[in-house]
Amino acid sequence: MTDFVASPTLTGLDGRVNGEAVIAQWAWELIEPYLKKNLANRGVERPAKRAILEEFARVWPEFTATIMVQEPWMGTIRFKRLARLPSSEMDPFLEDPVKFIGDRFGGGKFKVNLHRGMHFVNTRNFKPGGDPYWKDLPELPEE
Repeated sequence: MTDFVASPTLTGLDGRVNGEAVIAQWAWELIEPYLKKNLANRGVERPAKRAILEEFARVWPEFTATIMVQEPWMGTIRFKRLARLPSSEMDPFLEDPVKFIGDRFGGGKFKVNLHRGMHFVNTRNFKPGGDPYWKDLPELPEE
């Protein structure tokens, strides 16, 4: 992947500006519907490409990614919170999420929730292989 551009000169769509990736395609596919909904809520029903990318540049600094792992708990399952990444620290995760998660937490069934402030944006599951290092890690407290 190419580097993330925080404040792009906006001319394209699909998470790219002047042919350069603004954000990983997989992440763009999760975020774009949220951007369009935000614009529709402000009266822009069919936003132009430029408006969508401007909205992305406006809201991206407020994004976080919460990494959780599925674990057995009292005869059922729960999601143990392991990390919360602000947008300014997401580049390595966005470039290769399976490697990022596997290197830090080992194998398992992981869920990543994207939020903008308190607003849920979207979620994606990842399943890296390997030993479950996460079992020995403390759970991230709720905010």
